[in-house]
Amino acid sequence: MALKKFKPTTSSQRFKVISAFDDITASKPEKSLVAPIKKSGGRNNQGRMTIRYRGGGHKQAYRIIDFKREKEGVPARVKTIEYDPNRTARIALVAYADGEKRYIIAPNGLKVGQEINAGKGVSPDLGNSLYLSEIPYGTIIHNTELRPGQGAKMARSAGSYAQLMSRDGKYAVLKLPSGETRMILQTCKATIGMVSNIDHSLEVGGKAGRTRWLGRRPRTRPVVMNPVDHPMGGGEGRATGGHPRSRKGVPAKGYKTRSKKKASSKYIIERKKK
Repeated sequence: MALKKFKPTTSSQRFKVISAFDDITASKPEKSLVAPIKKSGGRNNQGRMTIRYRGGGHKQAYRIIDFKREKEGVPARVKTIEYDPNRTARIALVAYADGEKRYIIAPNGLKVGQEINAGKGVSPDLGNSLYLSEIPYGTIIHNTELRPGQGAKMARSAGSYAQLMSRDGKYAVLKLPSGETRMILQTCKATIGMVSNIDHSLEVGGKAGRTRWLGRRPRTRPVVMNPVDHPMGGGEGRATGGHPRSRKGVPAKGYKTRSKKKASSKYIIERKKK
């Protein structure tokens, strides 16, 4: 994965740093695995804007991703590595031995022609999906399930990964991308390796238009609003706005919003770092 820097021939090119897309091997998606997306523009079913700063953006088609990897015991071969406009990671088109094709999140280092597998008794090689009970300690994993058969929920974005630390009874202890350490049932699945496109966080758009292509509109700073619009608004001249808080008055920094009665708290060994 490489980045591409541009010469400052225009003001928008001056700080522009984007992906070189040298890992992409196909320009068009598999038609059978594509679904349409209807953009809401932040409007609800009555047409009223309920989420601000959304709208526009390039037309996109959704790629149907296999997060469950329930096709066990059937080997698959990687056909292409593709760009997905709906996520930061790359996706891989895999063809199973029985002829079926599916998209998966491509781990970093996955190559075209490589064979992958899923299920019990599978070797812990890159791209293989295993149960946490069979993965060696210290292994870097991604696409981890929270509940058995639910499908991958954690460590799915570009460059993210979790690490299997130990096992305790029927649970496996994982260190998550946030730094949180928690217990997950050993009957949950995870995929070996780190998610691809690891340099995504180093990309710089260079101009406001690239953000508009993603469907995001300009965001108004709360401190320049009126008091009727935001708790941080108002004041004479350039006021600081006081303590950072949301539009509904919830403090933004250091304030814990997690419910003390949340059922999953008993599985968290160490909370995420601030």
